[in-house]
Amino acid sequence: GRSNAGKSSAINVLCNRRRLAFASRTPGRTQALNYFAVGPVDRAIAYLVDTPGYGYASAPLETKRTWDQLAGEYLSSRPQLAGTVLMADIRRKLTDLDRRLLAWVPDGVRLVVTLTKSDKLPRQQARQALRDVIDELEQLRPGADNKVLLFSALNRSGSDELTAVVENWIAVGLPASPKDSTNA
Repeated sequence: GRSNAGKSSAINVLCNRRRLAFASRTPGRTQALNYFAVGPVDRAIAYLVDTPGYGYASAPLETKRTWDQLAGEYLSSRPQLAGTVLMADIRRKLTDLDRRLLAWVPDGVRLVVTLTKSDKLPRQQARQALRDVIDELEQLRPGADNKVLLFSALNRSGSDELTAVVENWIAVGLPASPKDSTNA
């Protein structure tokens, strides 16, 4: 998502950790792919990957273009990608930059758009923004496995739903355990 959409705060809430991903008052601090291992300490079963943000950031234009390409190449060329979470500030809905990012996500990859900072709007406006983004996604990715959630890192609303979605993606992507398979 955008550089100031609350990605780091959402990762911290999702992982139930403080300062795992560093939230900064200065947008654009994430400048590389940051991998966060999921699972037991001795054996990761999956990774959450934080990509550089786009849009407003305190960096030269050429540097921001490099970040955009890094994120786009990662999203479009990872066969192991179980799903994509797009963080979008609810007050801005989907921007042109968000739509560009969505164009990089392959059709078969599941998507959840997390409308962050939902605590900043009254409930009725938040619900309308949710409906608007659902409608737009249906036009941008017709028939795709899209979900849209309201989310606030401040009051943790939507965190259970986002956690359930990501856990499901991980569970579906894991190989069957030996006790679940049969020998022919």
